[in-house]
Amino acid sequence: MSPKSIRAVCARSAKQSVVCRPLTRLSSSEASPSPRVIFSGIQPTGVPHLGNYLGAMQQWVKLQNEASANTSLIYSVVDLHAITVYQDPNALRTSKREMLAALLAVGLDPQKCTIFYQSDVPAHSELMWILSCSASMGYLSRMTQWKSKLDLDENANPLDSSTKTKLKLGLFSYPVLQAADILIHRATHVPVGHDQSQHLEFARECAAGFNHLAGDKLLVQPETLLSPAKRVMALDKPTNKMSKSALNPKSRILITDSSSTISKKLRVALTDSIEGVTYDPSSRPGVSNLIEIAFNLDGSNHGAASPAEYAKDFEGLSLKALKNKVAEVVDDHLMPIRSKFEEIIGGDGKILQEAAQIGAEKARKSAESTMQLVRHAVGF
Repeated sequence: MSPKSIRAVCARSAKQSVVCRPLTRLSSSEASPSPRVIFSGIQPTGVPHLGNYLGAMQQWVKLQNEASANTSLIYSVVDLHAITVYQDPNALRTSKREMLAALLAVGLDPQKCTIFYQSDVPAHSELMWILSCSASMGYLSRMTQWKSKLDLDENANPLDSSTKTKLKLGLFSYPVLQAADILIHRATHVPVGHDQSQHLEFARECAAGFNHLAGDKLLVQPETLLSPAKRVMALDKPTNKMSKSALNPKSRILITDSSSTISKKLRVALTDSIEGVTYDPSSRPGVSNLIEIAFNLDGSNHGAASPAEYAKDFEGLSLKALKNKVAEVVDDHLMPIRSKFEEIIGGDGKILQEAAQIGAEKARKSAESTMQLVRHAVGF
């Protein structure tokens, strides 16, 4: 059976500009004698929604299917990152299994890449500790995620008395673990969105800092592959991103939703009172979001090169008819994914167990080759 997983992290040194390339096929004409290693990771949030799928997973399948022979793909379900905020243990175990099953169901193949649970490879944590011994508190204090997770102002100081009572060390230092995730596998390329540059800069900073202390280029500073990730908005609030944390379950479509559930959610999706169908994200965000969803899931796109062109096929339709059409497109695309997911998750667990075991073994081997160099450089 074929499958796999992903997500991204990477960075640039503060004294070096990021090398960015579009996330397209790494063709043979670009190929060099040195192998390419692409690393990415994804949070174990359970069954993904359309935003996760169109924003990353669909691109990962494309990367896999177009990878050249000298490209290695390493993808992790990052469960260590998940516990920077409290997780119910049983719920986390379930979410991990669901995410791995989803990655396999969308077409990621463990025979073509390495897929593993982050916690199955202790070297990630080992390298994180070594990197944290030289990581700058000042740099970490400027990172944004710990502030957003705690609903703090972007200028919040980790040493303020009001902040210290909320902030845990794991959440504050998670960028060091992100850097270790990439550097432990000597990743040469990391696919990322435009909004992730701060975290990617930090990983390159960690590599440059360690190499300076070691007196050798032991850790690879990866290049950034800019991902053409699609931004999917919430069905009930089309000015907000689709999110698993939103209270309203009708704000998102899960990749395992049934035909009737998809239809019901789209039927109540917020649009507007303007007659007809036009693509105008600024003045008609709800209608435009539905058009973009259909455009990105419709295999033919009717020859359209953009959502604006695609929208011309819906001219003269009512908004009700548009929603019905979008529901058809979404259901047609998700049907085989939904069936494969149900087959994997509803079985005896052997498929998931074997995929995780094979991936963990390959990931441990990859990590150990780096750690041998790092331990020697440190003096262990």
